[in-house]
Amino acid sequence: MNVKTWFADIEINEDGSVAECSPCTQDVQQLAERLLVFQADPKQIPPEGFDPVQNAIGCGFVAGETEYYSLLQQTCIAATRLKIKNSYSPDLRIIHAVEALDDIDEAANLLAERLGIWYGEHFPEAGMFTENLAKFVAENGLRQDLPQDSQFHETAQSSVGMEMDAEDGAIIKAFASDLSSLYERRHVIESYIHKNMEQLAPNLEEVAGANLGARLISMAGGLQSLSRMPSSTIQVMGANQALFKHLRGKATSPKHGIIFNHPLIKNSHPKIRGKMARALASSLSIASRVDAFSGQRNPAIKEKLDRKVLSIKEGNK
Repeated sequence: MNVKTWFADIEINEDGSVAECSPCTQDVQQLAERLLVFQADPKQIPPEGFDPVQNAIGCGFVAGETEYYSLLQQTCIAATRLKIKNSYSPDLRIIHAVEALDDIDEAANLLAERLGIWYGEHFPEAGMFTENLAKFVAENGLRQDLPQDSQFHETAQSSVGMEMDAEDGAIIKAFASDLSSLYERRHVIESYIHKNMEQLAPNLEEVAGANLGARLISMAGGLQSLSRMPSSTIQVMGANQALFKHLRGKATSPKHGIIFNHPLIKNSHPKIRGKMARALASSLSIASRVDAFSGQRNPAIKEKLDRKVLSIKEGNK
């Protein structure tokens, strides 16, 4: 009987003695790769009563138990590192990028609110918010520092806002600069998501758009997981609270979840949003499956959705 272990291929006689043994080299990386193969295949488990330590010594793989366990420990550590390294899949990049966007949005919203109140007390006539305000303050500073060719120069001269000195200006300008950099980083991550969606899920990107498609992958836990979901689940993803209320009999069934952000649903009349959501969810389900199992762009998916949308609109005139 042939027995394969992480350290050797062993031929065993019927009486249990070793007939032939082909030990591996003591290269830890090669042993780690071999160990991962055995972990993934239950058929490779040695028979009951097999003593790996004694057979490793008998094969000449190691000189004793101490060397065996030391080499096994090194191999297990290397195998774990290799497994972690190989587990970083393309859709995991998208998941991390989407979560990074959420973190940036949460931080930027808080900081933008603070900047709006802070600078608004100094120059309320500016009338800008969030990213525009951050960029404006980072470039210009206080109202008295505005150049004469600025469209706000005359307004600044008669502003009713409170006065700030040079020290205040330096602090608030640096604060705005940091916030502006945060917005710039957000744009970079959005471009990164768009690029990876085109490579990983071209059909989902075409039907849903890069941002919504990436968020669906993130919420599902990966493209493979999304592809296994029925369209009815995709339709209400993100509507957890509404769904739980419906299950408790306290609300009607939700028509859509996060896919509401798609222009087809958001810009549709409320009477047809349910039909639009079902049509879109069906196309998203098909697109995710094609992406997961072939990865090739199929224009027919989007074309079929467009025809369905046109039919819904014409049927509700």
